[in-house]
Amino acid sequence: MQQQLKGNRVKAELKTTTELLEKLQQDGLAANFLVNEDGLYDTGTEKLYKPEEVKIVNFYRFEGESDPADSSILYAIEATDGTKGVLSDSYGPYADETINKFITEVEEISKKTNRDEKL
Repeated sequence: MQQQLKGNRVKAELKTTTELLEKLQQDGLAANFLVNEDGLYDTGTEKLYKPEEVKIVNFYRFEGESDPADSSILYAIEATDGTKGVLSDSYGPYADETINKFITEVEEISKKTNRDEKL
């Protein structure tokens, strides 16, 4: 997967979820989010967010090398209080229904392209 690095025009090959997570953390998306029946949960601060309190600023899909059903998706999220972090889920038949429900309720979802300046 090709993704432009923040702040310059250099492109980098980000082949794994781990590499992308490290890059996003370096760019300030440090919070780790989980979703439960009450909303989006920041594991570090224990703060809970409702769908209307967050926007998805980008998302990335990864397919399993040996099995396309072994896919994942990583969401880059920013909350209204400025908290930035990531949420991961399986993609396709193994996706978590609670996460899927939350994501569909988020009103602002953006997908950045290589032409965009930021992740």
